Parts: sequence; C-alpha cells; structure tokens
Amino acid sequence: MKFDTLPLVVALLSGCHGFVPSHRLSHLHSFGRLPNTLVESKADDSVETSRDNISQLRDSLPINREKPSKELPTSVTATSYIPPQANVQIKRTVMKFGGSSLADASRVDHVANLIKDQIGIGNRPRAVVCSAMGKTTNALLSAGDFALEGRVNVDALRTLHTNCCETFQFPPNIAGEIMGLLDECEGMLNGVRLLQELSPRSLDQLVSYGERCSVRIMAARLNQLGVPAQAFDAWEVGIITSSNYGDASILPDSEAKIKKIFDTRIDPSVVAVVTGFIGHDIDKKVTTLGRGGSDLSATAIGAACDLDEVQVWKDVDGILSSDPRVVPNAVPISKVSFEEASELAYFGAQVLHPIAMQPAMRKNIPVRVKNSYNPSHDGSVISSTKDPDRLVTAITFKRGVQLVDIVSTRMLGAYGFLSTVFNIFEKNKLSVDVLASSEVSISVTLDNKQKVSESHQILKDLAPCADVVVKNDRAILTLIADVERSSEVLATAFRVFFNRDIKVEMLSQGASKVNISFVILDKDLDDAILNLHSCFFENICVVGGINDDAIELEEELTGV
Repeated sequence: MKFDTLPLVVALLSGCHGFVPSHRLSHLHSFGRLPNTLVESKADDSVETSRDNISQLRDSLPINREKPSKELPTSVTATSYIPPQANVQIKRTVMKFGGSSLADASRVDHVANLIKDQIGIGNRPRAVVCSAMGKTTNALLSAGDFALEGRVNVDALRTLHTNCCETFQFPPNIAGEIMGLLDECEGMLNGVRLLQELSPRSLDQLVSYGERCSVRIMAARLNQLGVPAQAFDAWEVGIITSSNYGDASILPDSEAKIKKIFDTRIDPSVVAVVTGFIGHDIDKKVTTLGRGGSDLSATAIGAACDLDEVQVWKDVDGILSSDPRVVPNAVPISKVSFEEASELAYFGAQVLHPIAMQPAMRKNIPVRVKNSYNPSHDGSVISSTKDPDRLVTAITFKRGVQLVDIVSTRMLGAYGFLSTVFNIFEKNKLSVDVLASSEVSISVTLDNKQKVSESHQILKDLAPCADVVVKNDRAILTLIADVERSSEVLATAFRVFFNRDIKVEMLSQGASKVNISFVILDKDLDDAILNLHSCFFENICVVGGINDDAIELEEELTGV
C-alpha cells in the first residue's frame, strides 16, 4: 500500500527532536501499518519532479511589486471602535489585501487603520481576505528548494512575523499561535530534507503557512484598534475545493456552505479575517487555488453572501489605461465591464484573473479595485456594464511571443486542414494567444512559456501537411475597445503605425467583441504603446498624412 511518508516523518521528528509540539500536528493523518525502519523514499516524485512542482507554483503567482514601507506611527495602542457615521449608507463588502499591502508591520498597521476608517464611512466588511505577508510565499517555495538540498532555515520568516508580534505587543496566546505555525512549517521542511521529496500535495501544505500567519496577525491588530475581528482558515468558512493540488477550483456546493456559516456562525458585528489562496479538499487536505487565488477567495465569499461590493486593494489607483512602467502618463479607468477586465488580464494587465471574476459575474456583484496607498481615490469599478462613450478602454501587451505561420501544402480548399492543425496543437499541449486564419493558412502566437524550438515535436507533426515558419521576438499589442466602432479605432491605430514605421505582421479582432490585437516586432512595442496612448488618452495625436507629412492633431477623441 502506498502512502505519503512526509507527514509521518514530520511526526517522528516532532516526537524525537521537538521540532513540532504534538498538539500542533492537526494536519497529520493516520496511515495504517507503519514501516519498521525509515528507508529511502519510494515516492513517485523525484527531487527533480519536486523542483518542477515548486517552479510551476512559483510561476503561477502574480508579481509582487512592493513599495517602501512608511514609518510606523508612534502609538500602536488600542483605540475605540468607531461605528459608521450617522446618515451614512452602509455598504456590505468583502475587502481583499495582497502581499505588497501587508509587506511588514508598518503596512499591516496601515491596512488595519484603513479598514477601521472604511467602517467609519459606511463600508462594512463582512470579511477581509488576506494574502501572505510580503514575499512570504516565494520565501516558502525557496525554503522547499533548500530543504531538497538538505538545508532547513526559516529564520527570515520568523523575523518578519516575530517583528509584527513584538511591534504590536501581542499577548502570549496570539504570538504563540503564530510561532506554533512556523514551528509546524519548520518540522515539515525537516521531513522534506530527510525524504528528498516534495509532492504537489505537500507543497500546498507548505505554502499555506504564509496566509495562516497573516490572518492571525491582521485579526489581532484589528482587535487592538477596537474593531472586533476573528481569524479563519478558508475551510472554516466553507471554501472546499477539488484535489488538483497547485491549481484547485472551488467546488460548486461551497457557495451554500459559505452562506450558511456566515449567516449562522459568524456574528455580523465581527470582521472575519480569512486566508486567501488556500482551501481544503473533501479529504480535508490543504489545497491552493492557483493564479488569482486570493482574489477568487474574496469574490467567492462576496457572491455567496450576496454582498454589495467586492473590494480588491492593490498598490495603484484602480485599473490603469496602460502599464505605468511603459506609459508614465497612464490614467485610472473609472468603469470597466467584466468582459473588458477579463481581456485585460488575459493579455498581461495587472487586473483580477478571469477565473477570480466568475463568482461576481454570476451574481452581478461589482468589484472595485482600490489603492491601499491612496484610499481616498475612488478606484475602478468592474461591473456588467461598460462606458458606451469610450472608444478605447486600455492598451495592454505581451512581450517575447512567437509568431507561427502555417501554410497548407495540400490542394487549395482541401477539407480538414484547420481541424488537423488544431488537433496537432492539442496533441502537443500548446495553447495559442492570438489566431488569424484562412482556408489554407493559419497564423498563431505562443507566449514565452511554451515556445517552439527547431526540434519541437509539433514541427515534425505538421510537416506532412504544411510549411511552417516560426518568427521570434514578437509582441502582442492589444486595444481593449468597442469593436462595434472598430473602423474608428483602426483608422487611428494604422495612422500611428504608418507614421512611426511600425510593421503590423498580424491583426486579430477577438470574438469577445472588446479587443483588437496586433502582432508587431518586440523592439517597436514601447514606441507603439506610447503613441497610441497619446492619441486615445492624452488628446494629442501625431500621425502621418498621405504625403507622409506629420500633422499634429489636438482633438477631443471620444472617450477621453
């Protein structure tokens, strides 16, 4: 009989060496008959497979762009709870805060006071969903890597969380619970060190410690500020998932469970501080939700409880017209439809993942993206409607893509060419970003995670039916726009491309009716974005006329 030996080793370590006190091993399970001796692991996952598991989970995480912390206020003593002001309309919300908003003790204090202030103006959080502090998840993944090499060290994680406990002067029971979780984590890593194995299931358990520590710190700080709060692991509020470790999905019957628990077991006057990103499967094993996991946790709770709004707090003033690292003059967009936001996220913008928006879409609950560094800003609202007067909503892009041109070598109009090509892509497990096709040719793009090399199997599979040309160093530039007015959009775009001598190698108008994508050379991308943004968002459009004489048009473009 096969069984996962890692929890057993952790248990043995805790009994023999004091790594994990026995009362903190609630995650361990019984395994029936135990082996007589500890032998080399026979698990299916080798060290290399374990490293691949870590790499895949790390790749699925959003980029954490932290800002420098502000100085912690001198006083961290408890203050009185401030109820909503008189005559203020109460808005029932769920608030989600990511790792950069909770980078250290200063940021935790800032967010806790922000929540208190929001309550004072009528935003009543039924739940607050928290990610792990700062770069804790990445640190845990690295700790797993090091444990596979025979080294266990969680000192940096202890320092980060201990500093919070000491800064806020948490009572022994709160600090002890947090340190207990870190002890448990260290014990698990010692098991990894001995077994030289870290399966997807064990990896999900490992990374869960970041969120579990984070919510306990946030709930304790809120209580110090006079805001009644209680920490919950996601499964305690009804978030049950599939057993697809590393990329689990929330099961449909979770909605009823979440609603029942909030209605019957969590007092409305108490802020439930809930772990994002993690859940339990039906066997009560820890799972992670993959990309956009913490946002999905928030929208799932918001939809189940029929709240008025889901608020996702980030480090920018809502959804921007383009990436501010490329376009310094990028501006916030006040209103975006769910469909537009999904397209933005797919093509690389730092917005909610499309999967995370699904619960809110089903219940038609608005999602507001706000800035934890600038809470007075209204942010951006994602809802079922879009701004009908706006020509272009945003400009987004993907760098480093491949353009693959596939031309049939069969008779013109030969039956089955398209289906043959698509079946070959499916066989090779390659998904495309943008596609344009005719009866005898197809052009597709592949992102930088699944590029085709000269020796790739797909080229051999396509050879009997098509000539294939692979072009590297391309980029996808996407306009999230009103496709019903595509003639206006394209007229401006191609005048910019003509004036800047930018060659468009492929054009695709999405079936979603909200995006128009161009494939251009990677080296031309920044120039194209800056000039298109100037035209669509800054009232200044420098374009070339028929005689190639540049004309500066300072005009009010629709939607600016």
